[in-house]
Amino acid sequence: MKCNQCQNEMIKDCNVNVEGGMYGIKISKKVKGLFNKVSAKPKAAVCSNCGYVAFYIDEYNEFSE
Repeated sequence: MKCNQCQNEMIKDCNVNVEGGMYGIKISKKVKGLFNKVSAKPKAAVCSNCGYVAFYIDEYNEFSE
């Protein structure tokens, strides 16, 4: 993954935690069907050159309609 700011290679698979909270962050969306909700835990990629941080999820295909 390339940094959007400086085009340097980013470090992937960093954990995302909310300080003071035990639950972290979850991304969810209601969809059609029997199981009408999909969710994913975001990960972060960090640029070691400029400090830019990008969030992403591995299960992005489940969010398509």
